[in-house]
Amino acid sequence: MTAEADLDDGPGLPEWLIPPPQGFVAEDLDRLPGLPLHAELIDGSLVFFSPQTAFHSCSLSLFQLELGRAVPPGFRVLRRTSLILDEDQRPQPDLCVTRFDGPRDPGHAYRGHDVRLVAEVVSADSRSRDRKRKPALYAEAGIPHFWRVENDRGRPVVYVYELDPATASYVVTGIHRGRLRLAVPFEVDIDLARIDHF
Repeated sequence: MTAEADLDDGPGLPEWLIPPPQGFVAEDLDRLPGLPLHAELIDGSLVFFSPQTAFHSCSLSLFQLELGRAVPPGFRVLRRTSLILDEDQRPQPDLCVTRFDGPRDPGHAYRGHDVRLVAEVVSADSRSRDRKRKPALYAEAGIPHFWRVENDRGRPVVYVYELDPATASYVVTGIHRGRLRLAVPFEVDIDLARIDHF
């Protein structure tokens, strides 16, 4: 019996969960029936999110609020929005700052060239993706800034990266505890202890 046959025999397993021979493509996320809202495509494979921890949720609220105050006109801060980076790459970063030129269809996916900054809050079930694979994808797409947020005893530690255009890879420009003060991609001053207010 093949592995595919084993999957077909599973009780209540949706047919769309079995990938086509070439893997899924970015557009499949718009047409697969019953696909959970927060599903992403990494290397042609579907990835589903686990429930958020309190740290994860509070971190996202803090950064979304503070970035929303800091971004210049023509940009917006979005939470878990879909980015099409390549035919088989459609991640949903925890936060991203994108160009914004008016109302968009809620199902609309952004492209890498729309994005100025992506941020991932590292979770137990996504450590490897958040620390390695997704930053590599964002860098390949030319997204100029990446933040990785780690949990240090309930407080965020922010690893800040900037794209090196010569190597098309990220270089770390700072590790921030207590306060995040940056001049790029725009002026930001965030008291990280404010996570306790969310």
